[in-house]
Amino acid sequence: MLLYSGYYNGYGYDRYLGEDPVTFVLFIVLMVVTVISLIASSSVKSTFRKYQKMQSRSGMTGADCAAAMLRYAGIGDVTIRQVPGELTDHYNPNSREVCLSESVYGSTSVAALGVAAHECGHVLQHEEGYVPLSIRTAILPVANIGSKLGYPLVVIGLIIGQFDFLIDVGIGLFAAAVFFQLVTLPVEFDASARAVKLTQQYNILIPEEKPYCIKVLKAAGMTYLASAAIAVVQLLRLMSIKGRRR
Repeated sequence: MLLYSGYYNGYGYDRYLGEDPVTFVLFIVLMVVTVISLIASSSVKSTFRKYQKMQSRSGMTGADCAAAMLRYAGIGDVTIRQVPGELTDHYNPNSREVCLSESVYGSTSVAALGVAAHECGHVLQHEEGYVPLSIRTAILPVANIGSKLGYPLVVIGLIIGQFDFLIDVGIGLFAAAVFFQLVTLPVEFDASARAVKLTQQYNILIPEEKPYCIKVLKAAGMTYLASAAIAVVQLLRLMSIKGRRR
């Protein structure tokens, strides 16, 4: 029996849960991890805002923190600049820029210093040739294509029989996007570990502030973990659909 779901997955409607228990179980798992992802996303925002109210003893801003970490590491060719939004912080290895959001750049909170230090952790990874970061950077173009076109190509292949080869193409592209998500995990967790260690080593945060910094970075890490879980389940569902088609 075919069960109608009408579930929108971000790429299109997947109307059928399937004709076998495996597909049904994958659908249930997807629902669970999606809920977990929403909770994680809400948690990182609430945790950040909570510790955004807690001012650091050092009085350093997020920009000051980033500048100090780069200076201590002997890195002088990386620019620190402010970007719009909240939690839009990132490091661009191509332009050599640490981009800090409005809520981090000029803030002296424990949360802001933790986030700024995390982004500088990515700079240190880049300088050291950290392998997972190198892999992630290399596959980024293909992963971007896969995240946008992978699922639609599978759907086209399922609808139009003459184009069923697109199912394999779509799954291959989507697999690249999933691999990107998985490689992101060690990159992000390592950057957070570096941030906690170096904020203590350079006296950017006092020991009493360390647990709060960890809570902010841990909450952010859970969002990456949830995103990776969703991507893996989506890939398994596509592979299950392909198996039924064959």
